[in-house]
Amino acid sequence: MGQEKAVEVLRRAAESQPGHSHAMSHAWLITGPPGSGRSNAAKAFAAALQCDDHGCGQCNSCRTTLSGAHPDVTLVRTEALSIGVDEVRELVRRAAMNPVHGRHQVVVVEDADRITERGADALLKAIEEPAPKTVWLLCAPTPDDVIVTIRSRCRRLHLATPRDEAVAELLIRRDGISPEMAAEAARAGQGHIGRARHLARDGEARARRDAIGELPTRLRSLGDCLQAAEDLVNQASEEAAAATAEVDAAERAELEKALGFGSSGARPRNAQAALRDLEKQQAARAKRLQRDALDRVLTELTAYHRDVLAIQTGAVRPDEENALRGARLVNTGWSSSLHQVAQSQSPERTISVIDAILDARNSLERGVTPLLVMETLLIAMTGVDRAPW
Repeated sequence: MGQEKAVEVLRRAAESQPGHSHAMSHAWLITGPPGSGRSNAAKAFAAALQCDDHGCGQCNSCRTTLSGAHPDVTLVRTEALSIGVDEVRELVRRAAMNPVHGRHQVVVVEDADRITERGADALLKAIEEPAPKTVWLLCAPTPDDVIVTIRSRCRRLHLATPRDEAVAELLIRRDGISPEMAAEAARAGQGHIGRARHLARDGEARARRDAIGELPTRLRSLGDCLQAAEDLVNQASEEAAAATAEVDAAERAELEKALGFGSSGARPRNAQAALRDLEKQQAARAKRLQRDALDRVLTELTAYHRDVLAIQTGAVRPDEENALRGARLVNTGWSSSLHQVAQSQSPERTISVIDAILDARNSLERGVTPLLVMETLLIAMTGVDRAPW
C-alpha cells in the first residue's frame, strides 16, 4: 500500500539476469516504520526471486515461499529479545548451501535489529564473501538499528509510511469498514495498516485503547498512578500469555514426544535439561510480547500528547482536526479530553511529558522492571510527585 517506488526497485531486481544487471544485490536491508510491510516486502521479493515468472504469486515456488515451506527460503522471526551468535552461525551455514529446487538460497531475517554484536560479527563475513546463489534480506525499522559494518554492505530499500487516506480507502474497499470508522482507525493506526484494521474490526481493541486515552484526565493521586501502572503491566502479561498459551503447549508436547515420554508417565534421562531450555525460550518470548504490549501503550500516550501540543501551539485548526491529510489530530475521538489537558497545562509541560514517555521506552529496552517503568511514567505524566502534600 503506497510503496510504488519500492515495488518497482524490487521488480527490476527480480527480473534482472545474473551478471547482466546492477539491479540485483546479494544483500538487502529493508527498512520502514512498524506496519509499513517490511517483512511482507521481503517475503514477496524472496518469492519473486524463486519464481520462473519473477513473482506470479500463483505457482508452487511463490506459494511455498510465502507460507514458509520453500526448502531454499529461510524465514527468521525471533520471539526472543535478541538473535544470538549460535542462531546466526546456523543461518550462515544454511545460506552457504546450494539451492535444492530454487534459483537462489534466500535468508529473510525479519528482526535484523535484534541481532547481537557477536551475531553481527558472524553475519558480516557471510555478507562480505557470499556464496554465488545466496541472497540475504534483512529487515529493520531504520538503518541505524543495524550495526554499521552490516548496513554498509547491504543495498538499502526504505518503505514509506502509508498515507492515512490510502489506509482508510483500503479498509473501506477490502474490509467493508464504514468511512467514518475507517478514517478514525487510519488516523489512530498512524500508518500501521495491520493496527488500523485491528482497531476498525475489534471493539475490544478499541475499548482497551480508549482506556489508555482516559489516563491523562483520570489519574488524580499517587494511588491512582500506582494502581493504573499495575493494571497496565498485568494486562500486558495477560495479552502475552493468551498469545503464547497454545504455541507453548504444542511445543512442549512435541518436545516430550521427541524425547520419548511414554503414556505411563515415564521420564527419560536428560529430559529435564531440554524441558528447562524450552521453558527458558518460552519465558523470553512471553517477556518480549509483554514488552511489545507496553510499547503500544507508550505509543498511544505519545500520540495523545502530540495532539495536546498541536492544539496548544495552534498547529491544528479546530475545523481540520478530523482531516485525513495535512495538519490534523491522530485521536479525533478523544477531542474533548485533549482540549481539556491542553488548557490545563503549558506547552513546555507537554513536551516534558513526551520526554518522560521516551525515557520509559528506553528503560524498557534496557530491561528495567516493567512495573517500575510504568509507575515512574504515570507519576511524571500526571505531576502528582510535584503536588503539595
